[in-house]
Amino acid sequence: MQASKKTHVRYLILFMLFLVTTINYADRATIAIAGSSLQKDLGIDAVTLGYIFSAFGWAYVAGQIPGGWLLDRFGSKKVYAVSIFTWSLFTLLQGFVGGLPVAWAVVTLFTLRFLVGFAEAPSFPGNARIVAAWFPTQERGTASAIFNSAQYFATALFAPIMGWIVFSFGWEHVFVVMGALGIVFSMVWLKTIYNPRQHPRISPGELAHIEHNGGLVDMDQKRGNDGPKWAYVKQLLSSRMLLGVYLGQYCINAITYFFLTWFPVYLVQERGMTILKAGFIASLPAVCGFIGGVLGGVISDWLLRRGNSLTFSRKLPIVCGLLLSTSMVFCNYVEAEWMVVGFMTLAFFGKGIGALGWAVVADTSPKQIAGLSGGLFNTFGNIASITTPIVIGYIISATGSFKWALVYVGANALVAVFSYLVIVGPIKRIELRESAKPDAEPAASGELASARH
Repeated sequence: MQASKKTHVRYLILFMLFLVTTINYADRATIAIAGSSLQKDLGIDAVTLGYIFSAFGWAYVAGQIPGGWLLDRFGSKKVYAVSIFTWSLFTLLQGFVGGLPVAWAVVTLFTLRFLVGFAEAPSFPGNARIVAAWFPTQERGTASAIFNSAQYFATALFAPIMGWIVFSFGWEHVFVVMGALGIVFSMVWLKTIYNPRQHPRISPGELAHIEHNGGLVDMDQKRGNDGPKWAYVKQLLSSRMLLGVYLGQYCINAITYFFLTWFPVYLVQERGMTILKAGFIASLPAVCGFIGGVLGGVISDWLLRRGNSLTFSRKLPIVCGLLLSTSMVFCNYVEAEWMVVGFMTLAFFGKGIGALGWAVVADTSPKQIAGLSGGLFNTFGNIASITTPIVIGYIISATGSFKWALVYVGANALVAVFSYLVIVGPIKRIELRESAKPDAEPAASGELASARH
């Protein structure tokens, strides 16, 4: 450790989380950018494309609790590195399905998307664990918002690039390029990420600052040989607060997966744009989503530092942002492209402000099972990655347009607002009951008691 001055290594760790999440979401979005060309080349209908879009979600959801357990058992660094490498490999392999007969191509593409989803399962619980270990409570909202905002940055950066690759070289090349990029990054990850106490560049001053202000710096050092107890899951599911948070995250992810799957197809098929233009247009809402995502975390932490309760400081940006995201429905009533882009941009900006679910997870997860708690949260939230592409596919097939699909997505935002206002209640860290003391009541930790909730 460096003893001469106080370092800021935690910001390097956050930068790495931002980069890996950018690659993560770019790999998820490859199928959306390639979707219209892929649909034409393979001769598949909207319902079939919806199921291919959903393949990622089935495995991603199934892998959340096992992924969270692996993180708690083996630590964030190793599990996450394996995750990055394997999801990138399966992404790369999708670039070779075009040479197969159509029926085999569809099945193989679904299978590979499924495997990408399973491999990516530890990613966001891993992000939440690393933020909980490296950041004090009053910096955690901003840190969580920054890594979460990478989903918008990924679209802003890679949608035009991937659109150009599809337009110039064919849809298969998108998967090869993005897969290769992720494989290289997995090596960089292993050389950069450490636990706080083991990082060779951290100073005693920075470590003390993190530890004394709520950072769980010993999270990985204290993991047991048997992993977390599965009986704890029942305690998490008995919390009304967490159930409300889970419902809210499901609805927020419904908005996310509309943009990650059907939005470029909407621009091409409903608005008549070329895939090249759609790639560039899709980046505009993403830029504002990125700005909103960072701003939501900054506002939340600012409110907390001003002496407001943790509950108020987290809920206010979530509610206001999600109400703003319903503006996408107005696209049904305008014809001009610039107005469509404007409303979608406003909706994505609002969704970005309201996407503070991972900050809430870092605030509420029991420290013994932070990975498992994040995995459970992401399980519920990412059921939307299954249902949203399929439901929208059926809506388009039944109605011949995207109008009711936009209404469906906007309605999810309103349900999320209801959940946070009515169901969640006070936000506080869950304290697990040991089996020897089954009647003990969950309580807030001293860390959050000091946050005046």
